Amino acid sequence: MILVDANLLIYAYVDDMPQHEAALEWLDRQLNETPRVGLSWAALLAFVRLVSNPKIFKAPISLPVAWRQIETWLSAPSVWIPAPTIRHATIFGSLLSTAGLKANDVPDVHLAALAIEHDLLLCSGDSGYDRFANLRWQNPLELPPG
Repeated sequence: MILVDANLLIYAYVDDMPQHEAALEWLDRQLNETPRVGLSWAALLAFVRLVSNPKIFKAPISLPVAWRQIETWLSAPSVWIPAPTIRHATIFGSLLSTAGLKANDVPDVHLAALAIEHDLLLCSGDSGYDRFANLRWQNPLELPPG
């Protein structure tokens, strides 16, 4: 079971990004072959916020178009939305003591806590997840094909 970070969703959707082809192939494979693919509301909302932002993308998409893409992902039989449990606050608080964290790292702390509490493999293109104790994570774009 996996939890997907927003950056992989963005790479898979935005076709002029260098990671697009690999991310799209990986995400399609996960949606069709992995029994449970976790898409958190935090990652989904980050996707909408970023792909619709003209300060980030030369050709941003509209909010309704971004939402339709989310609906497509959510309609996949393997997709579920993992919710924080009673353990979330404790895990989140513990991860906040990780050395070197800054305010912009808080969404990553939340996603890491969610992955830990649900025993999920967090998949992200962000190597910053290396710093979190007890987190299983990988960058699927750096794995050998297959």
